[in-house]
Order: sequence, then C-alpha cells, then structure tokens
Amino acid sequence: MQKKINIGIIGCGHWGPNFVRNFSNNPSIAEISVCDSRAEKLNHIKALYPRVKAFHNYQQLFNAENLHAVVISTPAVTHYKITREAIKRDFHILVEKPISVNTRQARELISLARKRKRILMVGHTFLYNPAVQKIREILKRQELGKIFYIHSRRTNLGPLRQDVNAIWDLSPHDISIINYILNSSPLEVSAHAQRFLSHKLEDVGFVICKYPKNILAHIHVSWLDPKKIRELTIIGSKKMLVYDDISAQEPIKLYDKGVMKKRYDVDYKTFKEFQLIIREGEVSLPQVVKAEPLNTECRHFIDCVLHNKRPDTDGENGLEVLRVLEAIDTSLKNNSRKVFLRK
Repeated sequence: MQKKINIGIIGCGHWGPNFVRNFSNNPSIAEISVCDSRAEKLNHIKALYPRVKAFHNYQQLFNAENLHAVVISTPAVTHYKITREAIKRDFHILVEKPISVNTRQARELISLARKRKRILMVGHTFLYNPAVQKIREILKRQELGKIFYIHSRRTNLGPLRQDVNAIWDLSPHDISIINYILNSSPLEVSAHAQRFLSHKLEDVGFVICKYPKNILAHIHVSWLDPKKIRELTIIGSKKMLVYDDISAQEPIKLYDKGVMKKRYDVDYKTFKEFQLIIREGEVSLPQVVKAEPLNTECRHFIDCVLHNKRPDTDGENGLEVLRVLEAIDTSLKNNSRKVFLRK
C-alpha cells in the first residue's frame, strides 16, 4: 500500500491556492490543511476544496493531528520565523523563495534542518520548468559555443509588493535560472535600482553579474513597464538562444547566427588582415515537454519526504541565490560599486 502524508499550506494569497490545487490532485497526499489570517481567503479555498481543513494561524495548523510537512507561502520577511518553528516541530519544509532575508538566517535554517534530519526545500519553481531544463542540456552540449553573455528581462506593470523591492521580488527567478544553466555562481555583482512610484520600495532594478569563464549576465526587473516580459537571451560564439516563458507553444528559439573573422590567403600586416562578417542561419525550435513547473516541484517535494531524498532546490541552493541578493544590496548601498562574492 502506498504511503501517504498530511500536508499543511501556510498562506492562501497569490501562490498558496496553486499549492492547494496541485497537492489535491496528488495520490500521495492523504489530507490538506491551510491557514490564513484572512477569512475571505479561507472561505474561497473551502468553496473550491470542501475537504480541506482551515485554520486562522499557523500555530493552530502546527497542532493539527498527524501533520508531516508544511508549505510556507507567506511574505518573505516571515519565512525565517515560520520555517524555524516548523523545523523545530519536526515538519518537512517547502518554503517559497527567498529562503529568508539574509544569509545568516538561511545558514541557521540549513544547519537546524540537517541536525533534525528534516527536508528543507526552497521554491525556485523555474528550475522545474522543462524549458529551463532543456536550456541547461543545450548549454551542456555546447551547442551555442562559448557563452559570451546573458540578458534577462522580467517586467510588468505591478503588482507592487509591500515586503520586498522589485529586485528581491523578481530577480531570484533569474539568478536561480542562470546559476542553474551555467552550473555556477557569480564571482562579482553590481546593481542600480530606483524608486519612481510613491511607495518606499525600489520598483526598477538593473543587475550585472560576472560568472566564471568571463560570462556576463544582465538582469532587468521592473514593476513599472507597460508589457509583461519574461525573456532570457543567451549569446554564444556559435549560436544564440531566446527563451520566452510567456510563449506556451515556442518557449525556446535557437538562432544559428554569429559573427566571424574572414581571413585571407595572404599575410597582411595591416588592419586589413581580417574583417568581421555576419553569419545568418536558420531558426530552430527545440522540442520542450509540456508540464506545469509547480506540479513537478510539488511532486518532487513529496518524493523527497517519502524517500528521504535531497531536493534539487535544497537549502544550499536557496542560500546561493540569497548570497547574490545580499551582494546586490551591498552594491546599492555603496553607489552601485562592484561587490566580490566569496564562499
């Protein structure tokens, strides 16, 4: 008989109901509990899923009978406190990004989970996206040649958050993706951000990361753009790749384009020794399996809980992203100067 677990979901705002939907359809889940301080959110969930148990705070949920694991989908500033309490209650944890708001707290959570032998997984959902996994395969096969630079845009008109700025809200997705596809972390970071709207948090940010092998990555995030864009462009010496997360049918386009040096048969000792020529080739569409990334993430979490596996996006993975975010903050506080990252 297949073993089943009881899971609790803390926070029923923007992302919480998606967790409820995915876990409700999983045969390994016996019972789902949810909690939120807002009665209207709980009533909405109960209307959709009558069998779900509802609580008004997470302490009540923690006291629910036979609870095995919890999902923390609350504002970022609450992640450390709730995750720490949950681990001490011996629950397995899936916490939304970022794992906490500073690396000291993240390291404490990782150490505590290790000591108590609990699963600690961070919700970097894009790493469970088949398109992102396909990009990693393409780069691993070196189809693009030497990677020169990566440009990422994640923009929209809102929604404005009250707990973290646009960089902390949006760039963790791009940082986690770029770390994943390059299989490395940045060596140095610099950033610019500005607040244009009448609230206390920066709504636009530009981040530059330098990775090993002299690869540059530029990340543009904004709550103040007229168009929703989720796009990653990778420029290589052989080919170029564009990933459009909004395009369901053609998420990846591979451009057989590049710039080459044209050499001549005679030995020139002047600037005419070579000239640059543009190479235009075909555009191909790599086949990408269609699957909901959050569903894959939820199934992976359950599998890790049931079989004591290390998550692909474990606490250490979340810590690496947080290290970059802290370096970005340091750069912003010091007139956008370059910040070097060390282990």
